[in-house]
Amino acid sequence: MHYKLAFIGFGNVARSLARLLMRKQSALERDYGITFSVTGIATGRHGCAVNPNGIDLNKALALMESGQSIASMTNYHLPITSSLDVIQHSSADFMFENSPVNYETGQPAIAHVRAALNAGMHVSTANKGTVVHGYRELTALAESKGKVFRFESTVLGGTPLFATFREAFPAAELQSFKGIINATTNIILSRMEEGETFDEAVKYCQSIGIAETDPSGDVDGWDASIKVAALATVLMNKPLKPQQVDRTGIRGITPEMVKQAKAEGKRWKLVASAERDGDSVRARVAPELVEASSPLYGMMGSSTGLTFRTDVLPDYSVSVSERPGMKGGPDETAYGLFADFINAVK
Repeated sequence: MHYKLAFIGFGNVARSLARLLMRKQSALERDYGITFSVTGIATGRHGCAVNPNGIDLNKALALMESGQSIASMTNYHLPITSSLDVIQHSSADFMFENSPVNYETGQPAIAHVRAALNAGMHVSTANKGTVVHGYRELTALAESKGKVFRFESTVLGGTPLFATFREAFPAAELQSFKGIINATTNIILSRMEEGETFDEAVKYCQSIGIAETDPSGDVDGWDASIKVAALATVLMNKPLKPQQVDRTGIRGITPEMVKQAKAEGKRWKLVASAERDGDSVRARVAPELVEASSPLYGMMGSSTGLTFRTDVLPDYSVSVSERPGMKGGPDETAYGLFADFINAVK
């Protein structure tokens, strides 16, 4: 079956997804009977394009990466100037929503998802704001339209956390979870252990594309906090906002503290956790000094992982280890979106 795709947001993750789709094009058709064309793309700084006959992805990528607008690729009888225009006029069957996350409100990503579902599209997003600020509304809307709203890439990249609980742990009640869920801060702390300053480690993360020009979302703990909120909202059925997470970032961790910890056989890690407390959830993101016996101790570089405690099984752990050439960046996150697409339509 043929699917028309729309990209809302065309940054690093979405461009990695575009390349992955093209690389897997033959496998999609051979193994799943899926063919696709891209009929709409909205970018933050390089314009928008709609073409019901299909947009040349290679050309769109080349224009973006040379700093040019993609607006010239539009073949439509009405002006296309916004993300909502792309959603309305692309006639897509599936939308990938990857606009920048808004920790406070989840907008405009929530509006994008709402519009796409109302237009009859399935949706996959890597935007954590849609889950934290709109999960119940958007899930209910998707069900009412007979569509799918998925968000596997919002936590630990493409690792199937939400799908695992949805499909493999029926009626299990999640009591708590704890782990490392921000790769950027883990890289920073690992490189500080090797002798770099905080600023040098941040610049390295920016150079490989996993930290923004303004790294505050990572180093001040906001990214980890919104991921904790997303996990609690979905897996514990306890709506939680990032502002409700007790949050401390890693700016206060000095090279001297890292050196002292190393001398004592310990390491600093930015640890995220949540635990049921009666009818509520207590959640925290903060640097912790971990012993060599801790499962978090060996998570270096971009490695991340979580341990989940339920009411029915022993602790269940998921870890994503750093591999050569895999730096916790956009490729892994893109795969989560790609998997959402296949699972939604197959």
